[in-house]
Amino acid sequence: MNQKNLLEVDWSKIPAPTDDGAAAHLVGMTLPPVTLLATDDSSVTLSTLAGRTVIFAYPRTGEPGKISLVDDWDMIPGARGCTPQTCSFRDLYAELKAAGVGQVFGLSTQDNVYQTEMASRLHLPFAVLSDEKLALTRALKLPTMEVAGLTLIKRLALVVDGGRIVHVFYPVFPPDRNAGDVLAWLKANPA
Repeated sequence: MNQKNLLEVDWSKIPAPTDDGAAAHLVGMTLPPVTLLATDDSSVTLSTLAGRTVIFAYPRTGEPGKISLVDDWDMIPGARGCTPQTCSFRDLYAELKAAGVGQVFGLSTQDNVYQTEMASRLHLPFAVLSDEKLALTRALKLPTMEVAGLTLIKRLALVVDGGRIVHVFYPVFPPDRNAGDVLAWLKANPA
């Protein structure tokens, strides 16, 4: 399937993911001391960050005009919507910061080279972290799916206070509303 427009999606035609319980263990967990490469060329160890951090994870962003990873990508529950989710965090970034968030990060298993191009193309005000080697994914036992021989993180968002996960958004659907849902929770639950 050719990805003509990554942002305009009729969510009524896309299957929603169901809560399979794969993220139920995350609330209360302390982040492991895993260091990940970020799109700003820094190395980030999430467990050492003070204050409130939001991390939103997604399977993989696509490129406009390029062929999807698999022909039925849109029909895999939770697969479609990585770019709309990312852009929603971009668009609400200032409001998230105003609500007490010190850092916002995107997270996927895509390599840093691809993520850096995507971050530039989408004009992201935050870094995206590459868990290409699945170190954080495995340490936290994040929910994953296998597509075309790749291990991809299922879409979720984490609110982390001083290295400890205090809230999880999972499953996330539709993806373009995730940042708004996170913002509403932050306003109702100040740090």
